[in-house]
Amino acid sequence: MSIQVCAAAQSKPEIIRRTANFPPSIWGDRFMNYDSQDIITNARNQEEVEELKEVVRREVFTTSAGDFSHQLKLIDAIQRLGVAYHFESEIEEALERMHAAFHDHDFSDDGDLYNVALGFRLLRQHGYKISCDVFNKFKDENGSFKECLIVDVPGMLSLYEAGHLGIRGEEILDEALAFTTTHLDSAAKTHVSYEHAEQITQALERPLRKDLERVCARRYMSIYQDEASHNEALLKLAKLDFNLVQSLHKNELSEITRWWKEVDFEKKLPFARDRIVELYFWVVGVYFEPQYVEARKFLTKVIALVSVMDDIYDAYATFEELEIFTAAIERWDMSSIDELPDYMQIFYRTLLNVVDEIEEEIAKDGRSYRVYYAKESLKAVARAYFEEARWFNEGYTPTMEEYLPAAIVSTGYPMLSTVSLLGMGDIVTKEIFEWLFNDAKIVRASTTLFRFMDDIVTSKFEKERGHVACSIDCYMKQYGESEQEALDALNKRVVDLWKDINEEFLRPTAAPMAVLMRVLNLTKVVDLLYKGDDGYTRVGKVVKDKIASHFINPVPII
Repeated sequence: MSIQVCAAAQSKPEIIRRTANFPPSIWGDRFMNYDSQDIITNARNQEEVEELKEVVRREVFTTSAGDFSHQLKLIDAIQRLGVAYHFESEIEEALERMHAAFHDHDFSDDGDLYNVALGFRLLRQHGYKISCDVFNKFKDENGSFKECLIVDVPGMLSLYEAGHLGIRGEEILDEALAFTTTHLDSAAKTHVSYEHAEQITQALERPLRKDLERVCARRYMSIYQDEASHNEALLKLAKLDFNLVQSLHKNELSEITRWWKEVDFEKKLPFARDRIVELYFWVVGVYFEPQYVEARKFLTKVIALVSVMDDIYDAYATFEELEIFTAAIERWDMSSIDELPDYMQIFYRTLLNVVDEIEEEIAKDGRSYRVYYAKESLKAVARAYFEEARWFNEGYTPTMEEYLPAAIVSTGYPMLSTVSLLGMGDIVTKEIFEWLFNDAKIVRASTTLFRFMDDIVTSKFEKERGHVACSIDCYMKQYGESEQEALDALNKRVVDLWKDINEEFLRPTAAPMAVLMRVLNLTKVVDLLYKGDDGYTRVGKVVKDKIASHFINPVPII
């Protein structure tokens, strides 16, 4: 733990603070300015995109309508290439017809492994309750998956991806994952082509269910264009659309970066993490589509402020200061500001002003009621942060039952789930916010998953600087088990929590799909940033490369 001694008035004792010595931003002012030259190119590309959308609509949803196998493959390509948002109603209608065919066993009985698994996955993704019994036909008399399937690499990949759509109790999907993971890993190292080896490696690292749509799209274009049967119009549409949306994101990021520069926390609150680019990448993972421009702006500003608030509680403030600070946030009133130390005043004023600005914006559409839920969720985060600070101050290791209620809220994910809806349209109602605030199962599963993944990868770093006990410590103390046993148990819970998230997408759903997707996408970002390392606090190659592909390097069209 590093110590910083702060100067104080002569009449006051020196204040000794913990600091985390977070690495500085690796981006500097790179994203401050938007290249207006893009505007001319974009106008020309937008016209071609509109023409290509009509070609794809005709070829995929009219010409191929009677060929389920061909249409399934095209719909899968549309989704992987990141342009499904252009064809939502057409995809839904096509899958509804396929669901009837699956239900009548016309398709699943005759299909090979690739098609049955693909149909199962696509229908499950869209909420249809397809029975996993469709995979029984691929088992032998001993109840094991047939050995002859091992050489069918496309089929094995398709089954592997389908296995990630399972819910609790579906043992055949657990078996499918174990079977395909083992044999695909072996195949990638031995006898398959380079193209198949690449696909296998990527799938094992990040299955589609856990992959961010834009990350997947950028990667899949290079795979799809090498397929002999690829649809040329679809491929070009995906490339042009990616670059158009990238240009939009670059413009947004320049605005956000300039706002962050004006806030000037880098100088005023230098103890906090400067991660505005990474946070915007986080938010683009939640919704990249052009229609969510306002929602992205709101969520990025709030998540940036909460990141700083986390560092105030976690890495800088004294316990006595946190008592005053938490009470001020609870009151949510600018008249409370004079009670706070100078650095807290800077943050508190900015937080209240940003939320006021958001309220002014959404009031124009008669949606100001939403801000109440945003404020309450931010207050809940402050209370959870304070509870953890109290445990640290007292040197107390709570039980898992004590730890999780606070630690789940302190992930910020219940709050982010709420704030992500502020700038969305009429599909979000007051009833949706009430559902969120009533311990929604999908939010609880997502936030618990985040807590465990965060603790697993950050516990070592945080112990070095002095930090509250994490879920690993609580588990070890409560059950008298080793660190490795605690890690194994928490990783097993992460697997089950993904299944709980999957179950919440099966119809009838508790909330519209567009709302559930925000929670799922938040979970996907966590899986990317916290799988194996803390890619947010200490930005490594994986996150750096993803940001470059999202906001710097356009897709080559030729």
